Amino acid sequence: MSETMTEGNSLKQILSFALPLLLGNLLQQTYNMVDAAIVGRYLGTDALASVGASSSVQFLVMGFCIGICLGFAIPVAQRFGANDHTSMREYIFQGAVIAAGIALVCTVLCALLCPNILRLLSTPDNIYDDAYAYLFVLFLGIPFNILYNFQASILRAVGNSKTPFFFLAFSTVLNIILDLLCIVVFQWGCRGAAIATITAQAVSGVCCLFYIIKKYEFLHPRREEMRLDRHKAGTLFAMGLPMGLQFSITAIGSMVMQSANNSLGSVYVSGFTAGARIKQFAMCPFDAIASAVSTFCGQNLGAGKYDRIKQGIRQGALVGVSYGIFIGLVLIFFGRTLSLLFISSTETAVLDASAQYLRCMGYFYWALGILNVFRMSTQGLGYSGRAVYGGVIEMAARIIVSVCFVPVYGYNAICFADQAAWVSACLYIVPTCLFCLKKAKKHCPETAA
Repeated sequence: MSETMTEGNSLKQILSFALPLLLGNLLQQTYNMVDAAIVGRYLGTDALASVGASSSVQFLVMGFCIGICLGFAIPVAQRFGANDHTSMREYIFQGAVIAAGIALVCTVLCALLCPNILRLLSTPDNIYDDAYAYLFVLFLGIPFNILYNFQASILRAVGNSKTPFFFLAFSTVLNIILDLLCIVVFQWGCRGAAIATITAQAVSGVCCLFYIIKKYEFLHPRREEMRLDRHKAGTLFAMGLPMGLQFSITAIGSMVMQSANNSLGSVYVSGFTAGARIKQFAMCPFDAIASAVSTFCGQNLGAGKYDRIKQGIRQGALVGVSYGIFIGLVLIFFGRTLSLLFISSTETAVLDASAQYLRCMGYFYWALGILNVFRMSTQGLGYSGRAVYGGVIEMAARIIVSVCFVPVYGYNAICFADQAAWVSACLYIVPTCLFCLKKAKKHCPETAA
C-alpha cells in the first residue's frame, strides 16, 4: 500500500505515482466541466456567469486549504523516506490538530465576508444573488475540503496515490448525480450546485478517514505521540503556510484580473468562465507531474540521495514541457469547439470570447511545465518559503496587466494576463530551485562525503 521512491527507476516511479493523481485531477475537472455544463444548459448563461464570477476567490480559499495540507505532508514524506515512523506519526498528529483549527477559522471568516468579497470582485448586479448563494454554501463546506485533502496528502506522502484517486473518483460520480438531482429535480438553482459539491466532499473525506483507520495502522499516532510539540508545529507552519499562501497570493492576482474582467460585462464573464474550466482541465497533468516530483524529492531528501533528486527534477520538467507543447496546440486549434460543451452555438459572442482566451493561452502552456515542476520541487526540498515568492511574482504580473492594460486593451489584455504571470514566475523559480538543490546536497550523505 505504501511505497518508497528511494530505489529503482526514477522516471517510472514518478509517472506511476503521477498517473492516479492525473486521473483524480481529470475526474475533478470533469466534474467542474459537467457542473458548468449543467448550470449553463439548464439555468442559462447568466447562471453560468454567477458560478464563475467568484472562481478566483474560490481558488484563493480552497487553494489555501489544499496548499496547507500539501505542506503538512512534506515532513511526513521526509520522515517516511528516512524510515523514522515515530517522528512521522508525531507530525501527522500535529498537522491534524492545526488543520482542524484552520478549517474553523476559515469557514467563519469566509461566510461572514461573503457579500464583501463579491462586491470587491465587481460582480454584476444581474448575477449577484445567484453568485452569493453559490459561494456562501461552498464556504460552509471548507471543513470537508480540508478533511479530504489532509488525509489524501498523508497517503501520498507515504507513496500511495492510488487510494486518494479512488475516493476522488467516487466523489466525482456522486457529485454529478447530486448536481442533476439538486438542479434539475429539486430546482435549487446555483445553490443546488454548491450543495452537491460539499456533500460529495464530505462523503469522500469520511470514507478516506475510515480507510486510514482500518488499513494504515502505522500512520496511527500512539498515545505517547499525541502531544503538542512547538518545534514540530513550527516546522509544519513553516512548510504549510507558505504553500497555502502561494495559492492564495496567486489567487489575489486572479481576483484582480477577474474583477477587471467582470467590469467588461456578463458576455465576457461567461466566456472567461467557460474558457477557465477548459484551462483547468488542461492543467491537470502539470499538477500531477509536479506533485509526484515533489513527493519524490521529499522522500529522497530524507534518504540522502541527491543524484536521484536532481534526476527526478530534470525528468519531470522534460515531461511537463512536452505535454505543454502538445496541449497548447489543442487549445489553439480546437478551443472554440471545446467551448461548445458549455455554451450554446447560438451564443456567438460568448463563444468568441472563450475561444480567444484559450487560443492566447495555448501559445504559452509550455511555461507551466517548467513553473509547476520547479516550484513543487523547491517545496519538496523543504524551501516552501522561497517558493512562495514565485506566487508573489505571479500576483504582481496579473495585477499590472489588469490595472494598466485592461482599461486600454479590454478583453485582449485579460487573455494574456496568465501568460505574463507564468513566464515572470519561471524567471525566478528556476534559478531558485537550482540554488535550493545545491543547498540540499550538503544534507545528502552519499554525495557530501
